[in-house]
Amino acid sequence: MPADRIILTGMQFYGFHGVNPEERRLGQPFIVDLEAELDLRRAGRSDRLPDTVSYTQLYRVVKNVVEGEPRNLLEAAAGAIAAGVLEQHPSVAAVRVRVQKPRPPIRGSVIESAAVEIYRKRNETG
Repeated sequence: MPADRIILTGMQFYGFHGVNPEERRLGQPFIVDLEAELDLRRAGRSDRLPDTVSYTQLYRVVKNVVEGEPRNLLEAAAGAIAAGVLEQHPSVAAVRVRVQKPRPPIRGSVIESAAVEIYRKRNETG
């Protein structure tokens, strides 16, 4: 497993995910962190974009999921992001995705955020 990573943190989007009808109707912000594990030695030597994965391409995978089809669970959104990265970028060996919902709507609570973090390796089922 490569120890090298491309890391994108604090990506902010507005989406309509959640179980509550209000979340689906009004939407809310989401914050996503992504780590893509891949061998970056070739890119380090060549200094050429084709030898790595573009930050922009990774960002677009996340954006398409978070701003796309509503999902009930953060787990489903994180899973779709991980699957998209692995499907679209064969050089990525594994991906870690953290999806955060700031100030989740839990009656009577004061919570800064709720988050789900998943780690998926290429060729693993589930």
